[in-house]
Amino acid sequence: FAPHGGRGRSSLLVRPPTSALYSSTVSKEDSTTPTTTSENVDSQYDLSNASSGLSGTSYEPSSFESSVYQWWEDAGCFLPDAKQSAATSKAGGKEPYVLPMPPPNVTGRLHMGHAIFVALQDVLARFHRMRGRPVLWTPGTDHAGIATQLQVEKLLASEGKRRGTDEEIALAADDDDEKAKLVGREEFLERVWEYKEEQGGAITFQLRSLGASADWTRERFTMDPALSVGVSEAFCRLHEKGLVYRGTYMVNWSPGLMTAVSDLEVEYTEEEGKLYYFKYLVESDDEEGEPAADGEEYLAVATTRPETIFGDTAVCVNPEDDRYAHLVGKRALVPMSDSDGGKMRSIPIIADDYVDMEFGTGALKITPGHDPNDYEIGKKHSLEIMNVMNKDATMNSNAGARYEGLDRFEARGKLWEDMEEKGFVIKVEPHMQRVPRSQRGGEVIEPLVSKQWFVKTEGMGAKALEAVKGGDIQIVPQRFEKVWYGWLTDIRDWCISRQLWWGHRIPVWYVGTDSEEEYIVARNEEEARTKAVEAGHPADVVLRQEDDVLDTWFSSGLWPFATVGWPQDENADDPNSDLARFYPGTCLETGYDILFFWVARMVMLGIELTGVSPFQVIYLHGLVRAADNTKMSKTKGNVVDPLDTVGEYGADSL
Repeated sequence: FAPHGGRGRSSLLVRPPTSALYSSTVSKEDSTTPTTTSENVDSQYDLSNASSGLSGTSYEPSSFESSVYQWWEDAGCFLPDAKQSAATSKAGGKEPYVLPMPPPNVTGRLHMGHAIFVALQDVLARFHRMRGRPVLWTPGTDHAGIATQLQVEKLLASEGKRRGTDEEIALAADDDDEKAKLVGREEFLERVWEYKEEQGGAITFQLRSLGASADWTRERFTMDPALSVGVSEAFCRLHEKGLVYRGTYMVNWSPGLMTAVSDLEVEYTEEEGKLYYFKYLVESDDEEGEPAADGEEYLAVATTRPETIFGDTAVCVNPEDDRYAHLVGKRALVPMSDSDGGKMRSIPIIADDYVDMEFGTGALKITPGHDPNDYEIGKKHSLEIMNVMNKDATMNSNAGARYEGLDRFEARGKLWEDMEEKGFVIKVEPHMQRVPRSQRGGEVIEPLVSKQWFVKTEGMGAKALEAVKGGDIQIVPQRFEKVWYGWLTDIRDWCISRQLWWGHRIPVWYVGTDSEEEYIVARNEEEARTKAVEAGHPADVVLRQEDDVLDTWFSSGLWPFATVGWPQDENADDPNSDLARFYPGTCLETGYDILFFWVARMVMLGIELTGVSPFQVIYLHGLVRAADNTKMSKTKGNVVDPLDTVGEYGADSL
C-alpha cells in the first residue's frame, strides 16, 4: 500500500501485518486465540480498511493524500539529513544531491505545463533519497516584477486609482479629487506586499498537493532580506569588475508596461501589414534648398511604419546600385516636416552595403531612434538620433504640432492621408512582416534609444560556453548544446534596468538634487554616503537612489547560490554550512523554453561571482501543450489546473 496516492479509484487490498490487524480489530480478551481462516482474515481486512476510511475496495486519494503529506512534512522526511547526520553521510561517501526548484511567480498559479517539472524533480529527489544521499530540493517563489505589478495596477484601476510620481502628486496638492487618485511609490509597494500575502500561498499549496517532497524549511522568496542582500552584492561586484555600466542604447520599449524589456521578453509574430511607398524629394543645389524642379527628382522609399518618417536622419542606398550612384552625397527632404510652416528638414543621402538592392525600391529610410538596424547604421555614419515618441507611444513634439499627442497608429493613418493629399504617396501593398510583441503585455514593442543599466555579457558568455564545452556542465538532451553554443556566441549586452516600482531597486545613488552625471554604486545608503564623503562631498550631501529596479531575471539568476547562504557564508570556515555543503548544485531540471531566460544567466552569474559552475547537469524537459498544440498560457485561457486532475484521480496518477 503506497499511502501517497496509488492509482486513483483503483481496487486495493491492504494487507498490514497480522499483529497490526488483530490489535485494531480484536479485543484483549479474544486476542490470545485468534482465528486465522482465510474467510475471517479477509473480513478483518475489510474492517481495517473501513476504519481507515476506505469504502469497500475503492481507494479515494483525496481522503488520504493531504494527511499523508502533512505527516511526511511534520516528520522531517524532506530534510537533507532526515535519515542520517551530515557527518555520517560524508563518512559513507554519500555526497548531497542538490536540486534547485525553478521559482514560480509568487502570485501565479501552476497549470499542467508546470506540473511536469514537479513530477520529474520529485522522481529525482525521491530516487536519490532512497539511495541514501542527502537530498536538498530547494523550493521558493519569484517576485515576478512585471507580472505582479500589472496585477496590482489593475486592482488600483478598479478603485479609480493609479501610480503617481512625486512630481504628479506635488502638482495635485491643491486638487483633492486628483490627489486621491494618485498612489505614491511607498504606498504602492505596501499594496503589492499585501497582494503578495493574499495571493502568494496558492503556488505552495499546489506544490504540496502534487506531493512535492521539497524542503519547506528552506523555502525562499527572491525578495527575502537575505536574498536582497545578495542582489545588491552581485550588482556591486559586477560594477567593480567593470561588467555593469550605464549607457544610452537602443532598447525594446513596452509602451503598455512603460518599461524596457530584454530581447528574450519579445516575441515575434508573422502578421499581415502594409508596405507604404512614398517619395523622398531630392533637394536642389541652389541656396534656397528647395526640391529639384517641380519635384521631378525623388527617391522612392518603402516603409512599414510611416509614423517614424519624422525620425529619419538619412536615406541610404547600396554603393553598388547604379540607379542611385549620382545621388549619393546629395540631400533629401523629409516629407511633411514642414507641417508647422517653414522648410522641410534636409537629410543626407548615403551609401552602405547593408542595403538590399532587391528589397522594396533599394532605397532605405534610416531612423536611428526607432529601428535597431538603423541604429547601427546611424552609429557607423555618425547620424543624428531623433526620438519622435513619448514613453506611452504617442507622438512627441519632433513630429510637429499637427501630430503631437496622437497614438503612433493613429498618427500613421493621419500622416498617410496628409502625404497623399500633398502628392508624396506612390502606392500601398499588403506585406507579411515579423511584429515584435511584449511577451507579458502583448502590445507592439517600440524600439527606442534610452539610458539604461547594462551587463557586459561577452566575457561571461564565453565562460558559460566553455563550461559546457569543457565538460563542467552536461546538457540533457545533448542536442540543446548546439542551441547553447549559438546563443552564447552571438550574445548582446543585457539590459537589466526596468522602469517599475516592484522589484530590487538598483543600488545606485546620484549625488545632488537633480543631476545624474555623478553617481555612487554601493550596497546600501550608508556605504554610499561614506563613499561620497571620501570623494570630497559634505556629510549632508543629497543622495538620491536610482528609481529603476533590476530585471527579475537578474535576481533569479543568483538562485542556486543565494538560496544557500551566498554571500553571507562565503568566507565562513564551517564545512557544514549550507553554502559549503549544497553549492554547487547537482542538477538543474527545467523546461527548454527558459534555457536562456534563466539557465544561461545562472551559469554566467554563478561562474562570475563564485568561480564555479552552479550545477553539473542541465536537464531539459519538453512542454505539456494544449489540445491544439499551443503553449499553455493563462492569457490564452487554455490551461488545465493540475489540482482538478489530482482531485479526481490522485497526485500519483497525475
